[in-house]
Amino acid sequence: MSMVSLPGLKDLIENISRERNLPRVAVQAALREALLKGYERYRRAQNLDKQHFDEDFFDNFEVELDVEEEGFRVLATKTIVEEVNDPDHQISLREVQEVAEEAQLGSEVVLDVTPEQKEFGRMAAMQTKQVLAQKLRDQQRQMIQEEFQDLEGTVLQARVLRFERQSVIMAVSSGFGQPEVEAELPKREQLPNDNYRANATFKVYLKKVSQGQQRGPQLIVSRADAGLVVYLFANEVPEIEDEVVRIVAVAREANPPSRYVGPRTKIAVDTLERDVDPVGACIGARGSRIQVVVNELRGEKIDVIRWSPDPATYIANALSPARVDEVRLMDPESRQTHVLVAEDQLSLAIGKEGQNVRLAARLTGWKIDIKDRAKYDYAAEDAKFAAAAAEYQAQQAQIAQAEDEDELDELDEEFTEAMEVSDAPA
Repeated sequence: MSMVSLPGLKDLIENISRERNLPRVAVQAALREALLKGYERYRRAQNLDKQHFDEDFFDNFEVELDVEEEGFRVLATKTIVEEVNDPDHQISLREVQEVAEEAQLGSEVVLDVTPEQKEFGRMAAMQTKQVLAQKLRDQQRQMIQEEFQDLEGTVLQARVLRFERQSVIMAVSSGFGQPEVEAELPKREQLPNDNYRANATFKVYLKKVSQGQQRGPQLIVSRADAGLVVYLFANEVPEIEDEVVRIVAVAREANPPSRYVGPRTKIAVDTLERDVDPVGACIGARGSRIQVVVNELRGEKIDVIRWSPDPATYIANALSPARVDEVRLMDPESRQTHVLVAEDQLSLAIGKEGQNVRLAARLTGWKIDIKDRAKYDYAAEDAKFAAAAAEYQAQQAQIAQAEDEDELDELDEEFTEAMEVSDAPA
């Protein structure tokens, strides 16, 4: 059998496997596909004016790599026929019987169709090189997807490699002994207090494993996601890992809208054990546990509050460190509430540029309106909400009536059409 020589093939496969962290089998598969594309390019160049090749014309061709001999062969599977109309896919029975008398019509044979070394020209070699690069990238993407798909939503250790535009490119690994792959930390997922210098290490939250053929890292990691806070507390507080204490909700503002406001998180915790203080468990003796989390997040302010099944109590806790005098659940259906505080607690309850009340609202799911208790008019506020509720009910009634009328009109039209059909002459 003839063979196109590829000097240094064995070393080439070894080097690519090592540099791209791919198994040799995957590199060989990519190389076979690339060489087949190169052969297609060679054949098309040979038949520019003679023959049109469909997209699936070369499906019966394959490349056989010979790593030891450092070369490759092109093989074609052909069907045995009486009269040949397509020599690329068919071979005559008479020709086969010259070497195999038992051959029968309709059977298939594999033939060596390797071109001469000098015929496999420069254009075909360039096509092979381009396709090989693409196939290797595809193999890497597939391996990364398989390796990291189940790790979405977990925290990994990452090392800063370089900077691209406003993103930080980091190296992450799926486990001990596994090779590192690149991940992107976009600008919106970075913390303002982080110092992303080369080779610095950070804990990052694996937010997404991208699919598709896009360039660049497939892994999107985050330092701003609330999942990172949950992981850090679970890792630091044994009661959370043992499920004695549970994290009910987290509201995080890692990148505040104003540079005058720092990052802040509110986390609601609860327990079913009477003898356990969930807030104290998360804070630790003299704040030792929460300080570890704060240090990892570069000084981010964290409020740990006690969750409660009573909305009023939960809302009051969520506005910590402000002291709340009263919580009025004005409209439980639309989850609107008025929170009454003393005048000296107003700014603390609202927070700098509204951050405290904004996070409390996100944590509890209630729309919170902070009011000065000394100036609060109970009767006027109740009347305002009663009027708004009455107007809303009236609007809903009008909508329901209009829908009923439309439905009656539709039924009337259907009935009229049915009567016209029944009255029509047979």
